[in-house]
Amino acid sequence: MRHTRSHTKNRRSHHALAKPALGKDAAGNAYMRHRMNPTTGKYKDRQVLDMGAKALKRAKKVSAKTAR
Repeated sequence: MRHTRSHTKNRRSHHALAKPALGKDAAGNAYMRHRMNPTTGKYKDRQVLDMGAKALKRAKKVSAKTAR
């Protein structure tokens, strides 16, 4: 069955992308809502991930890679 141009455009009007919902922490950094804050490692004001330990692990990995 043939679709008119207006019918096609009406259907495609719902394909638009929406902007992601961003929140701001106390420092003013933007983060995606309902996800852990990547700078602080907190979710809903609870410490979920120790970012200091993660940074040390990454630095150790990079230094081992450059030492080869």
